[in-house]
Amino acid sequence: PGQTLWPLLEFSLLVPQDAICTLNTLQTNASCLEQVRRGRSHPQLQLQAMKAFLERTGLTVEALDHLNIIHVTGTKGKVISAEPATTWTLSPSSPHLVQVRERIRINGQPIGKELFTKYFWQVYGRLEKSKDAHGGTMPAYFRFLTILAFHVFLQEEVDLAVIEVGIGGAYDCTNIIRRPWVCGISSLGIDHTQILGDTIEKIAWQKGGIFKPGVPAFTVKQPEDAMVVLRDRARETGCPLRVCPELDDYQKHCGPLRLGLAGQHQHSNASLAIQLSHTWLQRRCRPGGVFQPLLLIQTAPLFMNQTLKHGALTYFLDGAHTMRSMQACVDWFVEAAAQHERNASGPVARVLLFNATGERDSAAMLKLLVPCHFDFAVFCPNITEAAASCNADQQNFNVSVENMLTRCLDNQRSWQLHSSKGPGLLIEDSPSLGPEKKADTVVFPCILSALQWIAQGRNSVLAQSTEVILPVKSSIVAKAALLRNAAEIHVLITGSLHLVGGVLKHFDQTSSK
Repeated sequence: PGQTLWPLLEFSLLVPQDAICTLNTLQTNASCLEQVRRGRSHPQLQLQAMKAFLERTGLTVEALDHLNIIHVTGTKGKVISAEPATTWTLSPSSPHLVQVRERIRINGQPIGKELFTKYFWQVYGRLEKSKDAHGGTMPAYFRFLTILAFHVFLQEEVDLAVIEVGIGGAYDCTNIIRRPWVCGISSLGIDHTQILGDTIEKIAWQKGGIFKPGVPAFTVKQPEDAMVVLRDRARETGCPLRVCPELDDYQKHCGPLRLGLAGQHQHSNASLAIQLSHTWLQRRCRPGGVFQPLLLIQTAPLFMNQTLKHGALTYFLDGAHTMRSMQACVDWFVEAAAQHERNASGPVARVLLFNATGERDSAAMLKLLVPCHFDFAVFCPNITEAAASCNADQQNFNVSVENMLTRCLDNQRSWQLHSSKGPGLLIEDSPSLGPEKKADTVVFPCILSALQWIAQGRNSVLAQSTEVILPVKSSIVAKAALLRNAAEIHVLITGSLHLVGGVLKHFDQTSSK
């Protein structure tokens, strides 16, 4: 503490990509992840380890008491935007879409490159210098980012820190926070079952672990079994828990409200954002004061309106990766796509671009998507492009490329089973699943090659790409005639936030700056 480990001169020589590449070395591979899961049998040790890493950087849990924190967890809709103060922050949003700097935001914007680089090397340098005295240990990727976020917030003296849980709550590394101003739990669903449990009750117990004695907490309407657990956890902790009202209740007093994201499920997220913001204002700025409901409601847009249009192509982006969120995605897409098709000048082709990661039941999610009546189902791993120069922000060492491609082939088989179509046609030099016959599924080795094939040269942004595209079989080229002849192409991109982020990376080159 107080010692400069990395001279200022060095910062000018270190670009953000160097920091990000170094950060990627902290990613846990599959074998390490399995060790982490086994270590969950002693979850308290995880929190003790987090405190030890924090102290090695010169921070303590007592120092975190000086931050004005809103602590948020939930399966869906954790990311909120509320600006009751000059400076507000969101951290560490997981996963990032395009740039890792998205995970630490100041005033709603990703931390700048210079600040990120400076603070990264300060924290990493202290951990690196002390690791020999601690058995050579370094914090894993998300744990490091959480420590980095705490360091940034304290150094920048932020007015408000919105801290988002990584996984669960009770034993999540962010739960070393002792004195938040208010806590929030968004909509719960079945996810991360290997870590949190395979029932809604077990998951609710984990989420309720962020409750603190005397600290007000809010949740949205939950399944009754989950609600019982949350109430019990709140009572045991001594935490006053309230359920957020419906969004319509605000409109009775404020008039019509417009949200930044589509979907009925966003209404509960907006209500939670209102209650958290209002409570923080009440407790922090005017203790004992009386407040009217906030007139402005915003949800942080992961991407503009969830729909992007490039020429004849309209992309519908939704990071749904659980059964509940996928059903919400289907409901939204069916309505939104139909509205676009009513205004189309001719026939429209529908394409699904899908991938799923981890232990998620991709077959069940794909079954939900079948009624959308896609002309093509395209599968690819969360690899932005096949080139070796892939952006460091998008690199993932948690799973091998072979496993990612195998998962895509499994997803293809699941789609064929549910949609009763023939076997798919793969890119050149990929293993064939059967005789070449009329099919509606294609597998590509990266996001860019999938996007290029779907667009058929009709997206000027993709056409300008300098990346080398792998050749495809002539039968696949012929099959794409439907795409070339369609007046418009509607593409639903879903199943993984990493997939959505990889797509955005190709569409918005400025996001890399």
